[in-house]
Amino acid sequence: MRAWRAAVLAALLVSAAGAASARDVTLRSPDGGVEIAGTLLGFDGRFYRLETKYGELTVDGSGVLCKGPGCPALDPFVADLRLSGSATIANVLLPALIEGFALRSGFGVARERTDGSHSIFTLSDPTGQPLARFHLRATTTDEGFADLLADEADVALAVREIRPGEAARARAAGLGDLEAAGASRILALDGLVPVVAPGNPVAAIAPTDLARVFAGTIDNWQDLGGPDAPITLHLRDAASGLGQAVTDRLLAPVGLTLADGVVRHDTDAALAQAVARDRLALGIASFAELGNTQPLALTGRCGFVLRPERRAIKMEDYPLTTPLFLYLPMRRLPEIARDFLVYLRSAPAQIVIRRAGFVDQATEEVQIADQGDRLANAIASAGPEVPLAELQRMVRELGAMRRLTISFRFRAGSAALDAQSRSNVPALAQSLAEGRYDGRRLVFVGFSDGQGPAVTNAQIAARRAEAVRDAVLDAAGDADLSRVQIATDAFGEAMPMACDESAWGRQVNRRVEVWVR
Repeated sequence: MRAWRAAVLAALLVSAAGAASARDVTLRSPDGGVEIAGTLLGFDGRFYRLETKYGELTVDGSGVLCKGPGCPALDPFVADLRLSGSATIANVLLPALIEGFALRSGFGVARERTDGSHSIFTLSDPTGQPLARFHLRATTTDEGFADLLADEADVALAVREIRPGEAARARAAGLGDLEAAGASRILALDGLVPVVAPGNPVAAIAPTDLARVFAGTIDNWQDLGGPDAPITLHLRDAASGLGQAVTDRLLAPVGLTLADGVVRHDTDAALAQAVARDRLALGIASFAELGNTQPLALTGRCGFVLRPERRAIKMEDYPLTTPLFLYLPMRRLPEIARDFLVYLRSAPAQIVIRRAGFVDQATEEVQIADQGDRLANAIASAGPEVPLAELQRMVRELGAMRRLTISFRFRAGSAALDAQSRSNVPALAQSLAEGRYDGRRLVFVGFSDGQGPAVTNAQIAARRAEAVRDAVLDAAGDADLSRVQIATDAFGEAMPMACDESAWGRQVNRRVEVWVR
């Protein structure tokens, strides 16, 4: 009885306001001395989640009896996990991952399509007994966040970060702070890729010109080095995460808005097909769904070229990299759902992600000779403030090492890490804690853009490298790192990845890389 009262008191202290829905139940202690009535919001096989007059409560079911029409069947218990949002994630990637999880776990899996956007994956044990139902709704990022707020989804699938208004509504609904580090995780990586029809003579475009094209201030191919003909613009629908990412990542940073008359498409495949058929088309497609289009590289006046390639997206060297997010409110999920989330970070899951056409997050080691024109660019861009001795030191130090595909970059105009880099901190910390780099030397190397004096830039780059190192070590906690040598270095503006003329280029150049030997 005392334990039950303590559990109720603890539940009351962490209660939060939320929208009442679902079914009527009453939870009663075995002696009948305490009872809580409300509507059942969820049950994970052990804990009940109720909306009560005290707010939303989570109650341990091991010491209570459930009465009422809404009480779940306890034997056998079948867990439910509802995932809703971006069709870019839901149509191909998540089904492949659910099936991969079932295979690795020894479960059977059956898929049922209930309508055009909703599928149910039923996972069963070897005897055929159902264990879980994964409800997958393929719509848009907007719809995913809306379903989360309406308690019609447990996980939102997004191709952009949550917006301040959505986060405020989530807090008001009792979902916690969805802008906090632990409230989201990156499932995979994609990229915004400018595409044209095969045979188009234009092979590359500057990010600033790409923004001006979609803002309508450039409307003829002749201005891009092509024929004297109008440009036809193609994008995903306005409610899609990919369509919104074009506004957030391409237009907003330079204060532009989307032009009228853009041809919109409901799916990534439809966009790619339309562009491939129209010799005057310019679209922005998903890296995972390029179809028969011809991708354009990104360039600038300095002549550096950034191509939309898998490794460049993984390293975030490609400036229009777009993470694919899972947003998870602060509530307990069933055990099998938690196991699925653990699987998503595993090596087998990364293979599934790559086979589905997206960019995985498995860490690779890359020699400097396999990193394109980096050294040539360093020499070509070196001004009088970057002496030959510093270039020689950089070649000497990095030439004997390999770069990890984990990089750290910063939000525009901020010292805070961007979303992908925030995800990289715990990933690298876990690798260190597991001893992956034992017996090796690991160096955090800072670089800067070319704005301002070279000496100052080198100092800023060094501080960034130290800050990232400290964040990773803090995330590693009490792990024994005595078997790995960890150091920092910085070369400032000595090795730019992109042209400094644009905000995108400067953001790519401001980075911390991780090198090992």
